[in-house]
Order: sequence, then C-alpha cells, then structure tokens
Amino acid sequence: MTAPIPRPHPRGETLPTSVTDAVQVLLCDADGNLFPSEEPAFAASAQVTNRFLTGLGVTGALSAEQLRRATTGMTFRRTALALAAEHGVHEVPDLEAWVDEEKRVVTAHLQRTLTPDRSVIDPLTELGRHLVLAAVSSSALTRLHTCLAATGLNELIRTELVFSAEDSLATPTSKPDPAIYRYACERLGIEPAAGLAVEDSVPGVRSAVAAGCPTIGNVVFVPAAERAQRIAALHDAGVLTVVSSWNELADLLLPALGHRAATAEVPVR
Repeated sequence: MTAPIPRPHPRGETLPTSVTDAVQVLLCDADGNLFPSEEPAFAASAQVTNRFLTGLGVTGALSAEQLRRATTGMTFRRTALALAAEHGVHEVPDLEAWVDEEKRVVTAHLQRTLTPDRSVIDPLTELGRHLVLAAVSSSALTRLHTCLAATGLNELIRTELVFSAEDSLATPTSKPDPAIYRYACERLGIEPAAGLAVEDSVPGVRSAVAAGCPTIGNVVFVPAAERAQRIAALHDAGVLTVVSSWNELADLLLPALGHRAATAEVPVR
C-alpha cells in the first residue's frame, strides 16, 4: 500500500501551547522563504561557478538547475570547496576572491529581479505586531540587505536583526551547522525555545532544530513538482508542521498570539 503524501498543515491545526506561549521572535530564513531568490541566484551563481571550475581544469558546465538541486542551503564557499574536492582538488587557490566575485554577481542580479510581494509583506506585518522579526541565513549580509530592500522587507526586519552564517560569525560556516541560529538567539537575548524558525530547506531545518529552536517548514516558493518530496523531507528533518504560504503561517499563529496578548496581565498603576 502506498504511503500517504505528507501535506501542509490542515486548517484548524494549532501549535503546542508550549511553543506559542514561549515564542518571542520569528527567525526567518531568507532565500526561497522570504523572497523567491533561489532561481535567479543560481542562474547568476552558475556563471561564476563554471568559471571557477574551468580555472581548476574541470571540463563541462553545471546548469543553474543542477547547482540548485545539489547545493540549496549551502554558501558558495562550501559549494566551491565541495566541488573542488569532488574533482580531486583539495587546495583551492584564490578562494576568497571567488567568494567575493560570486557575491557581487549574484547580489547585482537579485537587485534587478526581486520586487515587493504583498502576500509576504502583509502577513509578516501582522505577525510583527506580536513578535520580533529577524532573518537568519547562510547568505552574505550584502546580499541579504539588497534582497530585503528590493522586496520592501527592510521596513519590517531591522538591519541589526539580520544574521549571516557567512559574515556574522567569527568563522564563516553554513547551514546545517547550528552556529548561526545559536548566535542569533544569543544576540537577541533569548533562549532558543523563544525563537520560532521558519525554513524552506532541509539544511535550514536541521540547523534550527539542532540549535534548539522550534521550526516550521514553508514551501511557498518551492516548485510545485518538488513540493510533496520537500514536505516529506522537512517533516523528517524535524519541523512541527509545514505551511504553503505566509498567510497560512499567520493563520496558524495569530489566534494564539492574539489570545496571549489579550490575557496578559495588566500592570497595576
């Protein structure tokens, strides 16, 4: 008998009160979650990646789609090292120069292609009335700030609440390493249980879960043909549930957050 295909959360589902009572911050992954940046980013990144491989003497080019499927959730640094090792190269010359070049090319392309999306902005605005909004990503800070500005989300997520595994940490890393979530929680002054992560990728979920953050999967920008498989993988990685849009996430959270606000003790004057 064929196993049922996992679905995003059914209407009427609620999160555990232990989560909704504790949450103070919404920790949002950026690429493929806050904005549909993965397709244009990989299109631009593939150009740099193939020039990098040619410089190593590797023949044959990777398509943007091959790169996306193989490296979603990884920084370019980690991607470059992995590709080099795959071809027997363990000392990568001028790695930082390639990292800078990929950052420049991709950031410029995203600045030209991304636009504001009310289906993201409006529910996040509502959620921001109850929770602090932060971005937690493997991408570089320059790219993140460019994307947030291009999509209008810089009005909702303050500059100091954008955290990058590439730039914010003393030693650059990449999800699924939990370091960036631990760092974000430390800087925000919260326990991980008070930071509700929203992730679209398996490496991102593993990073957040390993840091101790309750995590929700979001497949809003995942290609339709990949959604069923992604939903199953996100559940396997440890999400509480999966939503298919930011509006769905707001519908899931706002009743509990509104009730929490309404029943909060009023200080005696």
